Amino acid sequence: MKLGACYYPEHWPEDMWADDARRMADAGLSRVRIGEFAWSRIEPEPGVFDWGWLDRAINTLHAAGLEIILGTPTATPPKWLADQMPDMFAVDVHGRSRGFGSRRHYCFSHLGYRAEAARITRAVAQRYGNHPAVVMWQTDNEYGCHDTTISYSDAARDAFRFWLAQRYGDIGSLNTAWGNVFWSMEYRGFDQIELPNLTVTEANPAHWLAFRRFSSDQVISFDKAQIDILRELSPNRDVMHNAMGFVTDYDHHDLGQQLDVVMWDSYPLGFLEMFPFSDADKAAYVRQGHPDIAAFHHDLYRGCAADGRWGVIEQQPGPVNWARHNPAPLPGMVRLWTLEAMAHGAELVSYFRWRQAPFAQEQMHAGLLRPDSQAAPGLDEAIQAASDIADLGEAGRPIKEVALIFSYDAEWITQTQPQGEGLSALWAAFSIYTALREAGLNVDIIPPRADLSGYAMVAVPCLPAVPDQLVSALKAFDGSVIIGPRSGSKTDELSIPAGLAPGKLKALFPATVTRSESLRPGTHHAGDGWSATRWLDHLETEAEAELVAEDGMVACWKSANVRYCAAWPEGALIAEIARRAATEAGLEPVTLPTGVRVRKTDTYIFAFNYGNETQQVTLRGIERLGSSALSAAGVAVFEAS
Repeated sequence: MKLGACYYPEHWPEDMWADDARRMADAGLSRVRIGEFAWSRIEPEPGVFDWGWLDRAINTLHAAGLEIILGTPTATPPKWLADQMPDMFAVDVHGRSRGFGSRRHYCFSHLGYRAEAARITRAVAQRYGNHPAVVMWQTDNEYGCHDTTISYSDAARDAFRFWLAQRYGDIGSLNTAWGNVFWSMEYRGFDQIELPNLTVTEANPAHWLAFRRFSSDQVISFDKAQIDILRELSPNRDVMHNAMGFVTDYDHHDLGQQLDVVMWDSYPLGFLEMFPFSDADKAAYVRQGHPDIAAFHHDLYRGCAADGRWGVIEQQPGPVNWARHNPAPLPGMVRLWTLEAMAHGAELVSYFRWRQAPFAQEQMHAGLLRPDSQAAPGLDEAIQAASDIADLGEAGRPIKEVALIFSYDAEWITQTQPQGEGLSALWAAFSIYTALREAGLNVDIIPPRADLSGYAMVAVPCLPAVPDQLVSALKAFDGSVIIGPRSGSKTDELSIPAGLAPGKLKALFPATVTRSESLRPGTHHAGDGWSATRWLDHLETEAEAELVAEDGMVACWKSANVRYCAAWPEGALIAEIARRAATEAGLEPVTLPTGVRVRKTDTYIFAFNYGNETQQVTLRGIERLGSSALSAAGVAVFEAS
């Protein structure tokens, strides 16, 4: 695994560049990402290019032996372009236009901006496409950041109408698919269809789902236009994009199929603070991040990549600037996060950023260097990680144990029609992922279309619309299967299937969900060490009632090798179900100390301590790095026996 840093030569005096490059190489870094925000310096006036500074920056980095990941600068169109096309901005759900003054200020559907994005991409690729230092390209930056995937502009409306016409063919088919007879919502032509915001009350959920799918497709096609140019003008270089944490506004599986590498931006402390983790978790892991935040995304984005190639292009090295509260990592965590990415198969971890900026919006975001160029705490940990990586060599191939099925479409359905606060397919997946990892199991997060061969167990946390391909694969699968609530409860057009839930999944679990209910916080059905909370599916079935609450509520049903979790899959309930299923699958679940996680390859067993105290771990293998007495933020690596 290579290490790198994100660098912005345009932010620093030119006489600093060579020393920065030398220090990067001395620290064990070998790749540098540059250029993704530099449009105004590359093209300061329309059609007037200034390549000199970037030529010198690339050559300086190259002379130090560094490989370059060059970004297309389309996430930050310059002011002169915004002035030329004042309607290029995205429009928010309330109908308000975004404006200039930060970044990501464009609408994916604006044809004029699409043309300009292609033009600047072509210009940069023509200049540097065959430069020996450039080994990889990044398209744009962080699609979806700042709620910019979904736009309610006139351009989006017009493109959506065209997309609908292509999908449905004729307006009658759309009316039938959406159930538009309800509330007299029938249309006479595609040109009558508006966007689903600004309605008096909720819009038709099928309308919303179609718009979410359209919005995702706009991201994918925007990205594809850049990829095509880069592959034409810079052959034999990889192309990647940097995804984000817990962002589901577009389908990353679709994006990954057209990239060579899927990268993501890992900020465990910021994500802990900004996403719906419990107060107890936020207190326990304030300087570490929840033990499953980084690993969940490692496994998710590996599953999104066409060939399983993935990495971390932005790794948090210190306090960030954008969360509600921004603590510094516990000493050792930057090294831990780095080696954990290695354990999950990353080909690169790149720290954001090399030097902390003393100006503008991110001046409080730490880097490997302070603004005065002195080393920040993260630098020593990066140097130690580089030494560890050199010592360990190849991490080895991951051991296949559990496949967790996740679909972005499922998340859009549960966001569109939650039926209860916080009942999201994404967080159902995260809860099951945590339960499996607490049992010491390897988890691969894969799309419904993926091959299930080689796995001992499959978990389907929450999949309302189930594709036929997955049904066939699960019917042929002879390992343990867990089906979560709401799975099979909707058609592809977000209506209730004719035979009721679990719909197509009746082919492997014979049952009918007669009603579903969501429960307010504090309502629970207590079992033996577990509780059924938040959601309940009531089933008619001949299956075995495996977990029954004291009041008779069935929380888990079992038929042959398939278990159906009828309550929300979280906490002690899903932990119990997961352990039973894993044991039957021959996976030997363990009980890890609080805050400890492991990852197994055919070469090593890695152990990571996210806790605040030293924990003793007992793993099969010979100590290679660290020891079984894992200190807080400690890492141990054992040679697999």
